[in-house]
Amino acid sequence: MSIEKRLNAILPTVRTPGRYTGGELNQVTKNWDEVQTKVALVFPEIYDLAMSNLGIMVLYDLLNKRRDALAERVFLPWVDMEEAMRQAEIPLYSLESKHALAEFDLVGVSLPYESLYTNLLNVLDLGNIPLFSAERDLDHPIVIAGGQATYNPEPVAPFLDAFAIGEGEEVIHEIVDCVKEFKGAQTATSTRQELLEKMAQIPGLYVPALYKAHYQGDGTFSHLEALVDSAPRTITKRVVGELPPPPTRFIVPYVDVVHNRAPVEIMRGCTRGCRFCHAGMVNRPVRERSPEEILSAIENIIPHTGYSEIGLLSLSSSDYTKIVALVEAINARFEGENISASLPSLRIDSVSVDLMDALAGQRRSGFTLAPEAATERMRKIINKPTSDAQLLETAREIYARGWHTIKLYFMIGHPSETLEDVRAIAQLSKAVRDEGAKIIGGRAQVHAGVSTFIPKPHTPFQWTACDTMKEIQAKIDILKKELRGRGLKLNWNDPRESIYEAWLSRGDRRMAQVIYQAWKRGAKFDAWREHFDYETWMKAFQEVGLDPDFYTHRQRPEEEAFPWDHINAGVRKKILFQDYVWSQAGKTRPDCREQCYACGILPTFNDLRRQVSSEAWFCPVVE
Repeated sequence: MSIEKRLNAILPTVRTPGRYTGGELNQVTKNWDEVQTKVALVFPEIYDLAMSNLGIMVLYDLLNKRRDALAERVFLPWVDMEEAMRQAEIPLYSLESKHALAEFDLVGVSLPYESLYTNLLNVLDLGNIPLFSAERDLDHPIVIAGGQATYNPEPVAPFLDAFAIGEGEEVIHEIVDCVKEFKGAQTATSTRQELLEKMAQIPGLYVPALYKAHYQGDGTFSHLEALVDSAPRTITKRVVGELPPPPTRFIVPYVDVVHNRAPVEIMRGCTRGCRFCHAGMVNRPVRERSPEEILSAIENIIPHTGYSEIGLLSLSSSDYTKIVALVEAINARFEGENISASLPSLRIDSVSVDLMDALAGQRRSGFTLAPEAATERMRKIINKPTSDAQLLETAREIYARGWHTIKLYFMIGHPSETLEDVRAIAQLSKAVRDEGAKIIGGRAQVHAGVSTFIPKPHTPFQWTACDTMKEIQAKIDILKKELRGRGLKLNWNDPRESIYEAWLSRGDRRMAQVIYQAWKRGAKFDAWREHFDYETWMKAFQEVGLDPDFYTHRQRPEEEAFPWDHINAGVRKKILFQDYVWSQAGKTRPDCREQCYACGILPTFNDLRRQVSSEAWFCPVVE
């Protein structure tokens, strides 16, 4: 019996069956038998979250424009659907054609964050694909991962055949071409090892089976040994010189999803150099789309999707050089059509009065700012040097233009943070609310979101230790006590979730066995508070014989080799360490649009830089 017929029997028994049917507006379904290379694009989360992932939609659009390939979506079922599928012996399948995951040639998994690692294993298990790369043969799909979490691929290296490091718009075509060529020439004596070695020659592709990890006597990472001569010693991330046209025919879900809007990436990369920010370091250089291209994309999106909200996405949207002109153009073009543009959290020092005026006509759910720390001393340490006066002035302008709620994002646990720095979060939040009360009275609200700092790979803080559970909880307790009162709301992360993220993001290849053991004990949906089980992970560490504190609470010396050192994200390790030393002195580094400090991007990608227009790439031209 086909998957589709078996589905008809179980869908009425599960919650939100619209997650599992496909058939939405703008999905692409090709003739399976007429296409040579089949690609499953996997986001290892439920439909509600997966459908809001822009990266999946970009690759879906690009691959389905090829005549010789198809791309279909595969998402993880929620627990009720998983149970029903296992009982009915239904393998994980694609939404478009209902083919089993194991029938595809390529399985491309998006890993934007570490809490998806056990979900990755669940995807493979539900798809009847061996969990470990070493157990697969040519009858199994090639399983590749990309995304922000793969800049340290080692914790999940044994489960993946390859990692696409960096931006995927170009390398995805090279991967498809490589697999297509190999399978077209495949003989009875061909081996999976031969295919993996061919794939390793694609720039930006890391094939972990071709390397062996070595460790020092004290347990620290030593080096990665290439097992074949052809394996590159360094994997340099892929960069798209000029952003391609954005997708415009987004699939329109049948059910509510997390972001019920059409996303348009207006800018990629960041020049600010916040020392805690992994995304800001690894996504350099900055490239912008023109306002004309963005406006044209929006004009195509609306009639083909029916969306009334457009998300203007980037790491720092207010740093987009023509943001005011862009928002004003959107307002003018769609005046009277109930179309609005939303921006993610904004930098205090780049939110101008003109931008607030341009946004004033939009729907006012809340205005989000990200000071990250509440004292000027701490903001210098993390290289986000804005003043309290600047924040309060920005707050006044926001409240004066009709917003009732300001959302402030903070972190606790930054290096050199004191309890007084933590108390300042409550004090600053109250000060912002009080400025609003002067303007709009008791309607003024401040929502403070507090997360815990995690020292991430490829950042200046990768040498620092993470706060202990006890220290994190003490800081949260201070905020719960002091951040109270009318118009104030506090949200915070569970300290155990922060520690969990820390050991996964800084892990080495040995961590794979911990992930495997945790999954065997039932770990999945770790990003969901009701499913995360800290004790399950502690038992997994005990089973494997590793100490979680080794990965989280240990300060790294300058000379220590990191498990991710073979991944070249563009910014030199020497510059990162210099920035770390500067942080200890409270010395800031200027925005690199104002002053280039030779971070490493230009020497690495200067040939690519010469191939694109000067307006697209905000780095100086070096002859």
